[in-house]
Amino acid sequence: MKHETTPSVEAALPTAETAAANPPGKSRKPVIALGLLGACGLLVLVIPWIRHSMHTVSTDDAYVNSYVTFVAPRVPGQVARVLVEDNNRVKKGDVLVQLDPEPYRIKLAVAEAALETSRTDLDAAKANTLGLLALSRSARFKLEHAIEDVDNQAAMLRQRVAQWEESKANLRLAQIQAERADKLVKQNAVSVQEADQRHADLEVAQARVNQMLENAHQARVALGLTAEPAAGKNLDEVPADLDQTFSSVREALANLIHQAAQLGISPSSLNLTPRETVAEFYRRDPAGDIDRIYADILAKAPALKQAEARVQQAVRDAEQARLDLSYCSIKAEIDGVITRRNVNAGNGVQVGQSLMAVRSLEDIWVDANFKETELRELRIGQHVELKTDMYGSHQVFKGRISGFTMGTGSTLALLPAQNATGNFVKVVQRLPVRIELVDYDPARAPLFVGLSVEPEVDTASAPTGANAGQFLQALPISAKEARP
Repeated sequence: MKHETTPSVEAALPTAETAAANPPGKSRKPVIALGLLGACGLLVLVIPWIRHSMHTVSTDDAYVNSYVTFVAPRVPGQVARVLVEDNNRVKKGDVLVQLDPEPYRIKLAVAEAALETSRTDLDAAKANTLGLLALSRSARFKLEHAIEDVDNQAAMLRQRVAQWEESKANLRLAQIQAERADKLVKQNAVSVQEADQRHADLEVAQARVNQMLENAHQARVALGLTAEPAAGKNLDEVPADLDQTFSSVREALANLIHQAAQLGISPSSLNLTPRETVAEFYRRDPAGDIDRIYADILAKAPALKQAEARVQQAVRDAEQARLDLSYCSIKAEIDGVITRRNVNAGNGVQVGQSLMAVRSLEDIWVDANFKETELRELRIGQHVELKTDMYGSHQVFKGRISGFTMGTGSTLALLPAQNATGNFVKVVQRLPVRIELVDYDPARAPLFVGLSVEPEVDTASAPTGANAGQFLQALPISAKEARP
């Protein structure tokens, strides 16, 4: 029976030849090389990661947001057709809802008829104003004639007084001749018949004096004066302003004021004399050109202005009716997608009633709620990379910070964190930061409102664009130009 021999200790120990063939240092070199290679690779991977983490700020509390335009009618009416459904993509100007236009067509026809009537009234007002202008010119001529008539009567009074003076001289001559004839009759120098003739001439001269005096009295009374002048006054003496105060002149002045008032002309004072009134009228033109004065009066006549205002009002009413008719076609105000449609054909709608909403596909942004401890290096204009849960890492969107909300989320909440006593609870706040998309193409990779986004802000990048490097946005130039 064979017995297995136990290996000897000598057999287990390496021989001298084996030790010489495999020295200890030589067996550790590959391990060290592999270790060094792994460490270098690790450094190549870790160092960029460290640098990236030191110059980026990210958050998972972010989502896609956009404007919402609610579609509402501008005029009340009954819905005739609804041309879109939910999720339809529409362009600005596309008709979404059509209201029954017939009631508004009737209103437009009525407004256009009223416009034609007002234009006819304007033509009539022009003709009537021309008539008033002619009456006003006639009244001015009558006033001037009345003044001239008073001056003529005053001249006639002076003439009659002169004739009275002449008759008195003739009376004195006749009296002298009669007295001389009486003396000569006594001396038989003249015949009795000649003396009688002298006495007859005396009586005629006396009658002539009386007649001329009555004529002068009549002229005075015609001028509104007393038949006999006041003590110390001459018979032909009249007030210097008689041609301004005489009743016929005043009547002509009143008629002129009445006619001028219908043309919108009134004297500066009712106490002006006729001459002052006429002079003031001529001062309406620097050169006193009567044609330019009447042309200006015609253009500014109240009746004409009222008629023109009615025409303008009728034009506005017709334009409003035409506009209301156009509002029967309810159109999209922006490019986007239809959501929340709640209107059907046959519905009666009112002004401002929400019919549907249009979500913009292009005017979208990301609201990222960064912690307040992460805001130190953030500025407007910094570049951002945006990753979404929907597309994953296969689709990275580009963006830039465009603004900071002036208040943290807690201050904008319905129930703020602090209680009624005013005690403030110290917690890390989050500030909404708006990120606008750069080179975004909704046709290729659309983003939907509410999608979760993870933005990474490169704080080492130089801010670009409007308000770069700032916290606050300046008012756009377009808004400055729109200021009243």
